[in-house]
Amino acid sequence: MPFSYEVLQGPLLELWNTIIAYLPNFIGAIVVFLIGLIVASILRSAVVKVVALLRVDEFAKKLELTQQFERAGLRLHIGGLLGWIVKWFFIIVALIAATDILGWEQVTDYLQQVVLFIPNVIVAVIILLAGILLGNFVQNVVKSAVEAAQLASAEFLSGIAKWSILIFGFMAAMVQLQIAPELIRVLFTGLVAMLALAGGLAFGLGGKEHAHQFLNRLKKDISSEK
Repeated sequence: MPFSYEVLQGPLLELWNTIIAYLPNFIGAIVVFLIGLIVASILRSAVVKVVALLRVDEFAKKLELTQQFERAGLRLHIGGLLGWIVKWFFIIVALIAATDILGWEQVTDYLQQVVLFIPNVIVAVIILLAGILLGNFVQNVVKSAVEAAQLASAEFLSGIAKWSILIFGFMAAMVQLQIAPELIRVLFTGLVAMLALAGGLAFGLGGKEHAHQFLNRLKKDISSEK
């Protein structure tokens, strides 16, 4: 039986018509995405320059935020971080527009969920930064108070105060990111119980004599006032 080109002519024409009909959407999606990339790069540069003009990084150094990240092996550049977030936010928005033009509904829905999740990431970062600031502040206050009272273990007590706040901030950030929130709550409850038990045992075993002396001194002061 001789081969007939008419057998392939119909499917090939249908494929060609589909490609021709789809081509404007494909070109439009590429144009929209490229425009989004350009806008994202421009906005990133603008954010970095604005943060530099406001001297936010210098302020972070004064608050010892930069030093804390350097101790952890990370280099904090707030302008670069905010610029990176803005850049990728608009890149994802451009991808959403492009996939919507192409009719890729599943990809569009996924990218929309990513965009909706970005505010949680920003809030979590703010919580971590606030935790570091508050931890350093409380550490200095506790250390100064203990040294002024001429008590021992000023470094130890101020370190406990600082790391308690840092751990609490880390757990709050994880909850904000919706990373195993129930597990984080259980761990936080267990941590508080462990600290309370450890403190009680330490005071009961090691601080018994000090507590006795304190009560005797209080009794003498009350008797002398009478």
